[in-house]
Amino acid sequence: MNHLLEKLFIFLLFIILLGSFFLGLFPVWKMKMTGFEDIWLKKQRNRRDILNNTCLKNSSSSSEWQLEHNVAWQLFVDENHKFIYCEVPKVGCSNWKKIILLFTLNLSRDTTEVNHERIHTTKLLKRLSTYPPEQQMELLNTYTKVMFSRHPLERLVSAYRDKFLHSEPYYSITVANEIKVFSRKDINSTNKITFQEFVNYLVTRNQSDMDIHWKPMFLLCDPCNIHYDILGKLETLAEDVDHVLRRIGAPESLHYPNGKMNSSEKRTSKAITSAYIKQLSFEQMQKVKQVYQKDFSLFNYSCN
Repeated sequence: MNHLLEKLFIFLLFIILLGSFFLGLFPVWKMKMTGFEDIWLKKQRNRRDILNNTCLKNSSSSSEWQLEHNVAWQLFVDENHKFIYCEVPKVGCSNWKKIILLFTLNLSRDTTEVNHERIHTTKLLKRLSTYPPEQQMELLNTYTKVMFSRHPLERLVSAYRDKFLHSEPYYSITVANEIKVFSRKDINSTNKITFQEFVNYLVTRNQSDMDIHWKPMFLLCDPCNIHYDILGKLETLAEDVDHVLRRIGAPESLHYPNGKMNSSEKRTSKAITSAYIKQLSFEQMQKVKQVYQKDFSLFNYSCN
C-alpha cells in the first residue's frame, strides 16, 4: 500500500513539475507572439503614414470624392466575412479570388481545387460595382478593406512575361498585333513582342486607358480615397496574408495557395526583373519611372 502511495506521489509531483515548466514557457511564447504582432502593426502604420503623407503632398485626396465605376469594378466583396479585396493583377490576385469564391459559396474545399482558368470568368464573385451607390459606401465604411502592392518594375516584367511569352490569344495575338503596328515596319513578322517594344508602346498610352495588368496600382484601387485597413505587399506576402485571414475570421484550415499558373516557369524575381530592365535605354527607363512614379511613392518602393 505504501509502495503504491509512493508511486502516486511521484507521478503527481512529475505532473506538477511538467505543468510548471509549460506554464513558465507560456509567457515567453506569448511575449514572442506579441512581439511579432507589434512589428507587423508597426509596418502597417509606417505604410499607411507614407501613403497618407504622399496623398496629401500630391493633393490626391478629395472631400468631394465619389467612387468611380472602374475602381468599384476592381473591388470584390465577401459578405460572409465582411471583406473587400481590391484586385491588382500580377500581385497574387488569382489566389485571393479563389479564397473569396470559397467564402462566397461557404465551402471548406482546398483552394488548389478551384479551377485557375475559370476564376477570372466566374460570375459567382461579387464586385462592389454591382451594389447600389448608397450600399457601396456603407460597405466601404464597415467592411475590412485590403489591397496588395508589388514593386512596379517587377510587376511590369511579370505582366510582360505572362501575357506575351505564352500563347494567350488576346495578348499574344490581338495586343501583340497592335504593338507591332506601333513598333515595326514589317507588321507580318511572327517574332514575339520584345520587352523593349512593349515598353515603347506602354509609355505612350494614357494611364487611365491602360490594360489592368500593367495599369498603375493607384488607379486600380484609389488608396488615397479608400482607406484600406490592411496594406499588404507581395514582398511580405506570407505574414500579411496570415493577418488578413485572422482579421476576417477565416477558417484555420484555409491556406493561401502557393501555386503558379505556368508552373514550369520561374516566378518573376528581382534578378529576372533586373535582367529585363537592363535591356532598356536610359530614356526608356526614365519614361517608365514617370508612368509609375505615384506607385513608387505611395507604396514606398525604390525606383533605382
